[in-house]
Formats: sequence, C-alpha cells, structure tokens
Amino acid sequence: MLKKFLNMTNEEIIGILIILIAVFLVFSVNLRVSIRRARDAQRKSDVRSISDSLNKYQNDFGFFPLSEGGKIVACRGEINSTTGTYEFKACEWAIDSLIDISDPSYLPYLSKIPYDPDKDKGASYYYLSNGKKYQIYAALEGRDEAEYDLKIEARKLSCGIKICNFGLASGALPLDKSIEEYENEMEKKNQEL
Repeated sequence: MLKKFLNMTNEEIIGILIILIAVFLVFSVNLRVSIRRARDAQRKSDVRSISDSLNKYQNDFGFFPLSEGGKIVACRGEINSTTGTYEFKACEWAIDSLIDISDPSYLPYLSKIPYDPDKDKGASYYYLSNGKKYQIYAALEGRDEAEYDLKIEARKLSCGIKICNFGLASGALPLDKSIEEYENEMEKKNQEL
C-alpha cells in the first residue's frame, strides 16, 4: 500500500487530498448544524417548561408572576419590616427555583428556572407579565426552525445578546404585540360592541 502511495503522481495525491478535505468540510458543517439544532430544541423545550409552570402557578395563586428586567419576579427576597413577610424579587435564570415562597414544603413549579444554552455567551430568555397575562421569549439560532417568527423579531426584544424570535404566551395573547397594546385593542373592541 505504501509502495502504491509512493508511486502516485502529484495530481493523484492532490485529488485524494481534495476529496478528504471535502469530506471533512461536509462532516464539519453537518456537525455544526446538528449542534445548533440541539441548542434550539433545548430552547423550545425550556420555554414550554417555563410556560407550563407559569400556568400551574396561575392556577394556584390566581395571577402570573410579574416581570422585571425580562425576569420572573417570584423568588424570595428580603423580609418586609412592616409586614414581616418575604417580598418577591426577580429570579435568576439557572440559579433560582420557581416556588411558593410562603410554603417551602410545597413542590416547586420549577426546581431551577431554565437558562439559554448560550448563557455563557450572553444569551438569555425574556419574560414579560402584568400579572394577568405573560409572554416568554427565546432567540432561536436557526432561521429554518418552524417556530422562528419574524413578527416577534421585529419587536426587537433583547434575549441577552440576541434578538428574541420565538415565544409562548398566556391564552390568546399574540407574541408580536406588547401586553399593553393587546389589552388596549381588546378594550377598544369591547367598547365598539
């Protein structure tokens, strides 16, 4: 075999190298696409998990946690000196749990609030809520993903270092409008009736 290789012409060796490089490039591209799709699948799963937990929270308490800076405000904060009860604070993605802060024995809605797979690069999820409705967003990498939504992207919401383009919301709340904008439209329709 070595003897055959040594007897090859330069053109034959170059041809073999080109084929090997092409195979490596195809493999490399397919590997990157697979890894990207896995991150996007994780994002979609996380957003669904957060959404399911928020709906369970609302069933128990009658409201959705408020939002602050794109985070869920439902974690135990400081004790209020007047009332002696814990105040809510914004939960940290990947660190805090979504729990009933008044009853630590109650099972958590989320043992750890999920975080974007590219958290270390500055990507995050984005949560909006007025207590009656919510929207939870993520930034998918693949524009070819069925859930990638250009209308959400047009809102220019910041999912960390990326622009949000996927999300879920409570009820019939659209994702391409703010909660306030949607409620104003609904109020206007009701007044017209």
